[in-house]
This record gives sequence, structure tokens and C-alpha cells, in this order.
Amino acid sequence: MTASLIGARIQRKEDYRFLTGAGMYTDDVALPGQTYAAFVRSPHAHATIKKISMDQAKKSSAVLAVYTGADLAAAKVGGLPCGWLITDVKGQPMKEPPYPPLAQGKVRHVGERVAVVIAESLAQARDAAELIEVDYEVLPAVVDPARAKGAPPIHEAAPDNTCYVWALGDKAAVDRAFDGAAHVTKLDFVNNRLIPNAIEPRSANATYSRAEAGYTLYVTSQNPHVERLLMTAFVLGLPENKVRVVAPDVGGGFGSKIYLYPEDVVVTWAAKQLNRPVKWTAERTESFVSDAHGRDHVTTAELALDRDGKFLAMRVRTTANLGAYLSTFASCIPTILYATLLAGQYTTPLIYCEVTAVFTNTTPVDAYRGAGRPEATYVVERLVETAAREMKMDPAGIRRKNFIRKFPYQTPVALCYDTGDYEATLDAVMKMADVAGFKRRKEESLRQGKLRGLGYACYIEACGIAPSNVAGSLGARAGLFEAGEIRVHPTGTVTVFTGSHSHGQGHETTFAQVVADRLGLPIENVDIVHGDTSKVLFGMGTYGSRSIAVGGTAIVKALDKIIAKGRKIAAHLLEASEADIEYDRGVFRVAGTDKQKSFGEVAFAAYVPHNYPLDKLEPGLNENAFYDPTNFTFPAGSYVCEVEVDRDTGATQVVAFAAVDDFGKVINPMIVEGQVHGGLAQGIGQALTEGCRYDNTGQLVTGSFSDYAIPRAGDVPLFKLDTRETRCTHNPLGVKGCGEAGAIGAPAAVMNAITDALGVRDIPMPATAQTVWRSMHKPA
Repeated sequence: MTASLIGARIQRKEDYRFLTGAGMYTDDVALPGQTYAAFVRSPHAHATIKKISMDQAKKSSAVLAVYTGADLAAAKVGGLPCGWLITDVKGQPMKEPPYPPLAQGKVRHVGERVAVVIAESLAQARDAAELIEVDYEVLPAVVDPARAKGAPPIHEAAPDNTCYVWALGDKAAVDRAFDGAAHVTKLDFVNNRLIPNAIEPRSANATYSRAEAGYTLYVTSQNPHVERLLMTAFVLGLPENKVRVVAPDVGGGFGSKIYLYPEDVVVTWAAKQLNRPVKWTAERTESFVSDAHGRDHVTTAELALDRDGKFLAMRVRTTANLGAYLSTFASCIPTILYATLLAGQYTTPLIYCEVTAVFTNTTPVDAYRGAGRPEATYVVERLVETAAREMKMDPAGIRRKNFIRKFPYQTPVALCYDTGDYEATLDAVMKMADVAGFKRRKEESLRQGKLRGLGYACYIEACGIAPSNVAGSLGARAGLFEAGEIRVHPTGTVTVFTGSHSHGQGHETTFAQVVADRLGLPIENVDIVHGDTSKVLFGMGTYGSRSIAVGGTAIVKALDKIIAKGRKIAAHLLEASEADIEYDRGVFRVAGTDKQKSFGEVAFAAYVPHNYPLDKLEPGLNENAFYDPTNFTFPAGSYVCEVEVDRDTGATQVVAFAAVDDFGKVINPMIVEGQVHGGLAQGIGQALTEGCRYDNTGQLVTGSFSDYAIPRAGDVPLFKLDTRETRCTHNPLGVKGCGEAGAIGAPAAVMNAITDALGVRDIPMPATAQTVWRSMHKPA
């Protein structure tokens, strides 16, 4: 029997292609008759468009067309939809202002698209775009979400700039618990706005075929089927079968490429108008002002405890910045994916959360790696750490006292955790981090003029949003299932078609491991196809760490059908009863005998049916399956961070970081470690270096890498990683998901370590040297 491929550290199949320059990204796609688009973007955060002068731009012989919002309105091109309806505390639907692909009458954030120029070359398009003159009447801008209510209205549909006020939990019961509490910890903080900055900028290249009356859009997307559905059904009013969306290799997403963007709509519509392909690829400066941003919460949070440190209740009020428009999933991030995780790993019996979502004159805000879960973890873990210090309790001890230990566990905020062992991950990470030796290390740092601090974070996340009927009742406007297809070829090799999409996660390897292990094949005999709506049955894409738990399970369900049919074929070939056929990783065997057929032999018989039960079975070996989960999966883990702070400069160095995660069954440890490394780097970036800033006129101050500091190699330590396994109980692989964990747990761990080093209750993120220095020198 060959060793199992599940759990094996197999090098990624796709890496050779990428490392040798053979990847195919959207901007690499060059179509016959290719034209190029350049967008004219607003320099103002809030202004009325009085006039657009295009004559000079149109005079160039290289310019093929100039379009504005008026052209799209005349063509009855609709606005971009929001994919999740939130119902407010009064039972009313959220405010949904129009989101036109090109501005109509007004601009509402710097970088909003006002016009598009299409020319024979990119340089010509950009030069012509510079010739377009727009007469603006500048209006007052609102940038601070805490001041949005009562500010000049951004949309007529939301006169108080409020999209919704939403709540979860029993407020009266929570208030009573606080009234009787022995201790209350309260914190006010901002979860800082982040700019995603995937390595590959967004790109879209559309073409139209008059012969087929159909469109093809090549686009940097995490979910091409959803992009097609939204664009055809809600914006362009096209038959879905007449639009093919292809997302080739995608160089990173982190959530920023989930959405339908205006540029995608504009180039698709323009391709038919010109009967030529139209391509647009973002400059990095365009990405800063046009890609959906993340986080941006202003929160007041309170934790009530008894005299022994037992949690009694939590009370949270958050103002969430949605930016100027509702992005595709913006409305559910600070509600369904945030408030429902406020229980964390703890048995807090009562939780109340109220969220006010507001519009501001800033770039739209949507999901960014973790999507609501990092914000929730930050609330919980900063409160818990601060409460421990205020009550003079051990931070690990207060967590142990309140851990959930019996599963399944129904939280007071809707979710039901199926399995976990939070004490095991905390024990393991404390040993790995040598918490016992921290005092000695702290003393050594003091001798060198450094302040040393240690911080914990025990996170939980909800992955693979499900099931569809529950999500639908909560406002989801799409299904949350996944689809998979297994196509077995006559020689026994296999092609797998998945609705999940890879943009760095290694699906071509992990999915192939699952299939090859089950079918007893060499992994090189399994190919994974994704990202093309003309090839893949359907799919909801990749986000929320759903790929292996949801997409992988759909593949397993299709595999089950393949094996079931293979058992019937094998029974015929072996002249045995189907009930007597046993199957194990590529071998069909008559129970209790040495009579057997390999998977390859069965596959060949299916396609060359000379000896085949044609009266009972169709030839061929091809099956598909849909999978709609019955619950979320709940990865969890414990992190310990150590920092050193320079007393003279305030510069902070993460000197050690240990992470122990429970991802359920791990398919490929090497890929999991890579995902955790990346998430930790982004989480440390949020804590130490990354902060999106606007001035009071709505100008993006951090509009380039000169001002927006993503973490560099020197900003992160060599991580110590390990896993503990409690399998998910409701998918056949027992997997939970791993892609977002690091970004969820790291910010709280880092900030808990810094506040420990400084001996302060709180400082804002990012904890730059200047911020830390000011905190150290603040008058008592």
C-alpha cells in the first residue's frame, strides 16, 4: 500500500510555471485588434460635475472613443449591485444608493471614474485622458466615520450618511449583567483602514464576437462565476450564457479581487460598442484609490467580569466605514462576519453588538484578508488582555478560566462551534514560545536599554460561509455552495474542474493530492482546472478560507460518485456481486480474495466497453457534484508575540512570534505554513506599519508605497509554527481552512505585547515609532 498523500509535504505543482515565467496573467492576454483604456479619475473627494470637455481628446486619430456616465446611462447600463442585504434594527432594508460604473452628475471619492478613453495604444489613451477637462463644483467632504452622521449628505438615498444600524444580542440582559459586574474593562479604539496591494494589480480585457453575439472577459478575479452573474443579471442585462469570464493566473487577491468593479463593466460594454477588444490594467497609484480597502472600524467595547475573572457579558458599539459606495459584500463584513465572532474562544454568556454603517467620501471598503474576523478578534483579545492586567491576573490564566471546553457549543451570537480544543493550542504555543523564560529575557532587554513585552491572542474564525438557506435568511443574495467535476480519461488520468479559484493558495497541488490519494494515482496524473466559466460547471470562487472545506468537499462528493460507478464496473469485470467489491485508494477487490482490478483498468473499460454492463451503465467515467455545507468551519489558534521597544526612538521590533493553529485535517503542511506566514506578515503589518490616511478634504495622504508602508522582511521574525488537530465534524475531509488565520490573530498579539512593554492600556495601530514614542512620553 502506498503512503497517503494527505498530510504530505509535496512541493507545489504550479510553482515551476511561475518560477520560469510561464504564468499567464490578465495583462499578458493580447487579443487581435487589441485596444487600451485609460480612466479619467476625480481629483476631488466630493464634487458636482458641471461639464466634461472632451473635444481635444477626441481629435486624436488614435483615439477610438471617449465615454462618460451619460453614455452608459443612455445605454441603460445599470449600477453595481451589493450582494448582501442587511436589515436594520427597525426591520427596514439598508440604504442602497446607486453605484454607477462611471460617475453621473457627482463624484464621491478621490479616484472615482469620470470618463474612459479608448485608443490604439496605452500611451495614446493616457495622453488623451490628460486632455479631458472636467469642471467640478467642490463640495464639503466627510472622511471620519465617527462624524459622518450629521455631515453634508453624500447620497440622496442616505440623507444622514447612514446605510444601516444593525444589532445582535439581548441588550437588556447584557445591561443587567453589567450592572451586577464586579469589574468592567472598557476600551475605545480604531481598527485602522488598510489598502490590500496584491502583487498583481487589477486588470480587465474584454472582447465581443458579433458572430456568436457573445462576450469574453479576461479579469483578475477571485470568483469569475459571481462576476459574470452580477454583471449580466444586474448591470448589463445580458444573457448569462453569452458571457464567458476567464480569470487566468491571479497574482494575489486578499479579498480585493472578489468584487465586480466598474472598470470590468466599462471595458465589457465598450468592447461591443467598438467591436474590438478593450484592455485596462491598473497603475499602482490607481489601485490605491480604486481597489476596495479593508477594516476601518471605530469601536467602544466593554467586558463585564465577576470577582474571579469569569466573563459575564460583552457590550460592543462599532461605527463601520463603508466608503463612498456599497461594494459587493461590504454590508455583511461589519455585521454577519464580525459580530457573530465576538464570543471568541470563550463562554461569555451574554453579548450585545450594535453596528452603525456609514458612507464617507473615501474609497469603498469591503472584505480584506479575514473580513470581519480580525476586527472581532481585536475587540475580544484586547479586552481580555486588558482585563487580566487590571485584575492582576495571568493573561493565560484568565483565558483558561473562560475557555469553551464542551462541544458542540452554541454561542450567544448565533454561531454553533462543532469542535475544538483551545487549551491544547494555548499549552503548545506557551511551550514553543518559552513563556516561562520571558522574565529572564525581559531583564536582559532592560540591561540593553530596551523594553520587552509579551502578548497573547487566542482567535477563532468562521470559514466557508454556510449553509445557503441560513445565509439567505440573513441577507445573502447568492448561494454559498461549491461545485466540482471529475473527468476520468480512458487511460486513467484525471482532470478536475473546480469552482474555487487559486490566487496563490496552491489549489493545483492540494486538490490534486486529495484526488490522487483517493484514486491511487500519481499526483502528476491529476490536473486541476479553474477560473473559466466556459469550462467549469459553476462556482462561488475563493474567499473566507472556503476552498478546501467547501470546494474540496464538492470534489470528494464527485469522487464518491466516480468510485460508486467504478465499483459496478469492477463487479462486472470480476464476475462478482457489487456488494462484495471493496475499494481502497485505486484498487477494486473482491472481499476475501486476491481478485482485483486497478482504477486504470476500470477507467479503460468504461471507455472501451467490450466487456461492460451496457444494459445497466452508460459508458464513460465523468461525474459532478455540488456541496452546500451545513455549518461554518471554525479554525482557531493561540499566538504569543514578543517585542522589544527602543526607549529612545520608540522603534518596535517583533523579536519572536509563535503560532499554534487548529485547522482540522491538514492536506499539505508546507502550503499551510506558507499561508500562515503570509497572514502573520499582513497582521504584523497592520499592527506596526500599515495605516491608510485621508486629510480632511478627502485626499488620500498614503497614496503610494512612499507613504503606505507594507511590512518588509526585516519587520517580521522567523516564525515558530505548529498545529493541533480537531477535525471538522461535517465535511468528509475534516478540514477547516487556514488562509486568513495569521491576519486574524496577529494584530491583537502584537498590540498586547507592545502595551505590555510600555505598561499602558492602549495605543492606536499602526504602532509606528512616532506613535510609540509619544505614548512613552505622554504626561501622566
